[in-house]
Amino acid sequence: MKAAVSLLNRKLVAMAAIAAIAQPCARASISLIANGSISGTASDDSGLSGNLENGLAANLLGGIGSGLAWAGGNTFLGLPDRGPNAVPWNSNLDDTTSYVTRFQTLKLQLSPSGGALPFNLTPTLTGTTLLYSGSSLTYGTATPAINTANQFYFSGRSDNFGAGLSTNPDFARLDPEGIRVSNDGKKVYVSDEYGPYVYQFSRETGEREKVFTLPDEFAISQLNSKGSLEISGNTTGRVANKGMEGLAITPDGKTLVGFEQSPLIQDGGDGGRANRIVTIDVATGAVKQYAYDNQVGGKNFNSSEILALNDHQFLVLERDGKGLGDNSSTAFKQIFLVDLAGAQDISGLSGEAALLAKAASKVLFLDIKSALNAAGIGNDKIPAKLEGIAFGQDVVLNGVIEHTLFIGNDNDFLATDKGGNENPNQWFVFGVTDSDLAALGTTYQAQAIGSVPDSQASTMMLLTFPCLGLLLLSQRRLQLSKLFAS
Repeated sequence: MKAAVSLLNRKLVAMAAIAAIAQPCARASISLIANGSISGTASDDSGLSGNLENGLAANLLGGIGSGLAWAGGNTFLGLPDRGPNAVPWNSNLDDTTSYVTRFQTLKLQLSPSGGALPFNLTPTLTGTTLLYSGSSLTYGTATPAINTANQFYFSGRSDNFGAGLSTNPDFARLDPEGIRVSNDGKKVYVSDEYGPYVYQFSRETGEREKVFTLPDEFAISQLNSKGSLEISGNTTGRVANKGMEGLAITPDGKTLVGFEQSPLIQDGGDGGRANRIVTIDVATGAVKQYAYDNQVGGKNFNSSEILALNDHQFLVLERDGKGLGDNSSTAFKQIFLVDLAGAQDISGLSGEAALLAKAASKVLFLDIKSALNAAGIGNDKIPAKLEGIAFGQDVVLNGVIEHTLFIGNDNDFLATDKGGNENPNQWFVFGVTDSDLAALGTTYQAQAIGSVPDSQASTMMLLTFPCLGLLLLSQRRLQLSKLFAS
């Protein structure tokens, strides 16, 4: 009898242990699970030597967060913009230089943490790819010294244009702001603010392979190397330095989705309310346009990035320009969910009222500022320019699969801001569960990116934490099942 009672007690204890294991720790909805940084003062892997016109090194890593693309596993592509122009040297060029445009290949590695957040994020630079055309380009007074008979490199310098509309693909100036990877992992799509342009590059070599032509209403006809004069000299087209800021790709890899930073001049211009989302069929180049209302609480915000949740719903990052890097305090950083299902094509329409009448619906997805505050990050420590967002590989936390949402900043190539505060490249990683998505009436479909160099084969990480991840849960259940059998 005593042995039977002892066995019963052991089984009851085991059952209680299983029940305890099955209860995950409490978790806030869409919460910060990791953050990490890398200084921009190091050299990148471009192999370039010498200095730019402003005295800075041509191979300066600088800022790499204007765009962010997942490339499978823990591999991401980070995008610098047109290069460092915060050092005054020529105001007629907006202080831009002959910085050769490029993308950086990164490892953003998550690992278990014993700290306040469940993960550590360790960023590592693994490669640099310079962008070029195989056919000749139009430059201003400076031509990249590394050009060859078959390689004509794109540059951030603002006078690299000739006659014609700003969307002429023969112009050498490029200000990259959005980046995505093709499903086969071999192609890279980049959107820009100068044209605006949307180009396809070889991921391996950096050579431009394809041009996606945007409608003429996005172009300006009076080009100038000084942004303020481009704005004052045109009545239609993109606003200078606020062209196609964001770029998404649908999970099937068939459609690119671009997004202006501000409304076109004819739709209200900078500070206006009616923005445009552009969809591009990758195979045919066919374009459709949709209206987006960027007003929140009576204030109009510029948009920094767009990211696909599935084939018809997208995340849009809206923000102010305050925070770390501006030596001020963030007031507004939010991500909205916009649904293009049933939205009307606005091609051919013009003006704020006409666009707003057909604007797609949107709802708040994540208040970044509040979520970072809840994690103990003050408003003066939140980067002013959060610009790159991408989903990464799934993780398991407390027995629940979480989709990882990475958000990066553009530090304008400034190692410190005007207040002397350290201003590195940073990434904040949020965990998003299917329950979080269901509460918003949506689902997430991961992009199926093929196996490529530097990518991990797995699409989900099984990590162990004090509150018990799925791997630990499985191991403990195996131990307890053996106990039952004894």
